[in-house]
Amino acid sequence: MKRFPAFIDLNARAAVIVGGGAQALAKARLLIAAGARPRLIWPSFAAGLRAELDGKAELVARPPAPGDFDGAGLAFIAVDGDADAEALARMAKAAGALVNVVDRPELCDFTTPSMIDRGRLTVAISTDGAAPVLGRKLRADIEALLPSRAGALADFAARYRGAVKARVAEGERRRFWERFFDGPVAAQVLAGDEAGAHETMIEAINRPSQEQPEGVVHIVGAGPGDPDLLTVKALRLLQGADVILYDRLVGEDILNLARRDAERVYVGKANAHHAVPQSDIEARMIALAREGKTVVRLKGGDPFIFGRGGEEVDALRAAGVRVFVTPGITAATGCAAAAGMALTHRDYAQAVTFVTGHAKGDADPDLDWAALAALKNTLVIYMGVATAAKTAAKLLDHGRAPSTPVAVIENGTRSDQKIVKGALADLPALIAAGRIEGPALLVIGEVAALADGQTLLSLVRQERSAA
Repeated sequence: MKRFPAFIDLNARAAVIVGGGAQALAKARLLIAAGARPRLIWPSFAAGLRAELDGKAELVARPPAPGDFDGAGLAFIAVDGDADAEALARMAKAAGALVNVVDRPELCDFTTPSMIDRGRLTVAISTDGAAPVLGRKLRADIEALLPSRAGALADFAARYRGAVKARVAEGERRRFWERFFDGPVAAQVLAGDEAGAHETMIEAINRPSQEQPEGVVHIVGAGPGDPDLLTVKALRLLQGADVILYDRLVGEDILNLARRDAERVYVGKANAHHAVPQSDIEARMIALAREGKTVVRLKGGDPFIFGRGGEEVDALRAAGVRVFVTPGITAATGCAAAAGMALTHRDYAQAVTFVTGHAKGDADPDLDWAALAALKNTLVIYMGVATAAKTAAKLLDHGRAPSTPVAVIENGTRSDQKIVKGALADLPALIAAGRIEGPALLVIGEVAALADGQTLLSLVRQERSAA
């Protein structure tokens, strides 16, 4: 460590900025965010700077003089190359100010770090001026891991420090706060439910320390398969989970982003072949939460779009377990983007309808085929490969044109993605000719012709003629 990091209260200290352009404005923004009202000194100021800092900073339009730095705790020299930055730095230092000279680390008493601002929570990263681009890159990486409401969580904890000190024995306090930040209270604050968090916090403070701490379940959408499409919040939850219950649509690339020591439990299903019955999955989540665990139920796509997320939320709430839902990019939007195909398009489709090819148990889905055929907009069918022949026949029987474009997307967004397209009348043969076997999405409507896929219409018709 070449420089000592410190956080300075600027409410009690003057801060001076020498300069009138973009660099001076950037420094002023930082100081204002920290609660200061900076004083900017330079013969002229850019119009944009004047407009933005009106009422927030003092602007002195003249050359700087030695007396300008009297009583200043910090001084920033943010001038163009033609100005004598070294002389200005000497002037400020002679007055006792700590000096930062933009792009001149050899003249600096301190450097300005890359900062992550979450209100009360601040993270600063410094490379001692040697590699500011690296500092900004690390800042972006850390930004992805910090919840947007992390500052609110720090504020919430501050409100209860006195109550915890009064009610929780000294030897238990550290463990109490560890449970707090990993448990349901913090989850409620981060989700924006501060009223509920206050109720839960009061219960936790009054709970005897020997009682089992309460766990929490996060039902998380993993997206359509590409790990780069995982949401920032989903990544953070994976890296904080004690146990991850995942289904067959979640690949190793996504699981490898989880905390290394997290327990991983496969509970996948494939068409009626269930690794674990749904009721057992729900019972397991309840039991793990009651053990005080942070549980992530990781589902492909979005948990509330044909993902049984609603059933699991109902079961957890009925058992009194705290549950939160993190949405994911659903298969329809992910696969459409991967295929270069818009699901809605002003020239072809004014609406899109999502349906499932499978209902609960072995029953056929209860769909209004007449209405679906009459819409003439985009129809997206999840889990529709096994019932593709029935789907095509129902739509054709109710008036959808045989020539209606269709696209079948298998393993959408993944490295082994396959896209085939053709006409509705040929849908079952199209699936056979394309050797579609894995998880696939059916897109029916004019937009399907726009998909970046292989057109198998001629091959299908050749096979049909040979038969």
